[in-house]
Amino acid sequence: MNSIRETPNVLRYTAFSDDPEGGNPAGIVLDATGLSDEEMLAIAAEVGYSESAFLTAPSEGAGSGASDAGRAYTIRYFSPKAEVPFCGHATVATAVALGERIGPGDLVFTTQAGTVPVTVTREGGALRATLTSVEPHIEEVAAEDLAEALAALDWLAGDLDPALPPRIAFAGARHLVLAAASRERLAHLAYDFARLEALMHRLDLVTLELVWRASAEVFHVRAPFPVGGVVEDPATGAAAAAFGAYARELGLVPEATVLTLHQGEDMGRPGVLTVELRAGDRRIRVGGAGARILA
Repeated sequence: MNSIRETPNVLRYTAFSDDPEGGNPAGIVLDATGLSDEEMLAIAAEVGYSESAFLTAPSEGAGSGASDAGRAYTIRYFSPKAEVPFCGHATVATAVALGERIGPGDLVFTTQAGTVPVTVTREGGALRATLTSVEPHIEEVAAEDLAEALAALDWLAGDLDPALPPRIAFAGARHLVLAAASRERLAHLAYDFARLEALMHRLDLVTLELVWRASAEVFHVRAPFPVGGVVEDPATGAAAAAFGAYARELGLVPEATVLTLHQGEDMGRPGVLTVELRAGDRRIRVGGAGARILA
């Protein structure tokens, strides 16, 4: 295999913040043509972010829905340890990077989870990207699996908010949603990495979505990500989409609403994720700003 230095240029962008020091950073390879799976994984490990995105030309017909030719891509996502089927923050970061090069407008990304349209807009001189998830769903959590998750987190059953019951939610990837009863409980995150990783592999989870409800439409969230080789993800678009589906399915919010998720504050990388639910459309829209991280 060629050395990392001989591979295509790796861009670095953050998502869900217009400040390079905030949000969730992602590596981006705008032309990954010819790279093997092993090479992409090695690049992601070298970059060291929770995920890196790799673009190639779409398969025939995959660009349907993009407003202009040349705005459709196949995209793959790798953490430092493994490929993941969908990554929201790397999608937003990649869309902002493309927007800087080919202008705002509609994009279409073909992911392993399905087709994900993204719209890039310019607001006040800065670019913002909004993705539309694949069809979401939620499912119950077995009592023994919930008990194991709480044990790995060192949480007690009384640390949970009874108004937001545990569920597994999917909008491109699977996430276990657990709601903390207090902001203090959410702020203290010290978990058994190996134990939680083992449970997540068994349940095919990408992250946990730990949430605390600050008001009717505002939440603070954290996302342990041991299966990706990092303790915590600073801003998680896929989990935000899954959480939007969870909140609507359980009747916690109106069918049409906009939620604001604050993530990364406890890590020193604050970011803001906008989650939009539309009446008559089960898909979830997740948007945020992005910024280039200069080397």
